[in-house]
Amino acid sequence: MIKVCSLFSGSSGNCIFVSTDKVKVLIDAGLSGIKIIDALKSIGEKPEELNAILISHEHSDHVKGAGILSRKLNIPIYANEGTWKGMCDALGKVSLENRKYFDTDKAFEIGDLDIKAFSIPHDASEPVGYNFVYKNKRVTIATDLGHMNNTLLSNLMGSNLILLESNHNVEMLKMGRYPWYLKQRILGQNGHLCNDMAAKTSTYLAENGTKTVILGHLSEENNIPELAYQTVYNEMTQKGIEVGKDVALSVASRTSVGKVYAV
Repeated sequence: MIKVCSLFSGSSGNCIFVSTDKVKVLIDAGLSGIKIIDALKSIGEKPEELNAILISHEHSDHVKGAGILSRKLNIPIYANEGTWKGMCDALGKVSLENRKYFDTDKAFEIGDLDIKAFSIPHDASEPVGYNFVYKNKRVTIATDLGHMNNTLLSNLMGSNLILLESNHNVEMLKMGRYPWYLKQRILGQNGHLCNDMAAKTSTYLAENGTKTVILGHLSEENNIPELAYQTVYNEMTQKGIEVGKDVALSVASRTSVGKVYAV
């Protein structure tokens, strides 16, 4: 089985734990090394057993602790070429043997875990989401999505569990205190996915077999966990999907460790 746990997910920092019987990885490390180490220990994991840190893109809420964790625990960091170019200065010194490169949209392996990094629409150098496959079970991590399109949707289809961005409520963002340029960025084609689109996407996935949806990367300023949940719940209910029976639905916390899911 694949285990998945959102250690932190939100505009202030992101870090997701994924493991199989033989492999333990982090997707992003956007908080301090100490916070991430403490979060791993809180779910019974030993940080020194990590096999890799996989980076989705170079923004600070995804890479802040990656360099120090690599140095402290001798962990390889995996990213595509564009992301490496974008994050090198932020990471600090990373040993050559711990600099691992992959090609976007091409499958690779870490131990017994099959991985594919797929392109996503976001304002970064070469941003990606991740598919993880182990013994015919599939988990997908997809945040920082400016919009949904058919190519992206094809990479989400077939997942048993997905952590999907539900960043903001559009009206809260428009009426909020963010400067106009930042509102435009978030609402743009390479910004962040709103609650309404997360609802439509997760409902479609649930209709096609996805059994667990975790809403993630919520904005502290422009969203409320209960609102994100209710928006998706309402859409699913309207389409005849019974939350709690047909699909498990939850919201990842920005500041605290979530449930450990076994797929």
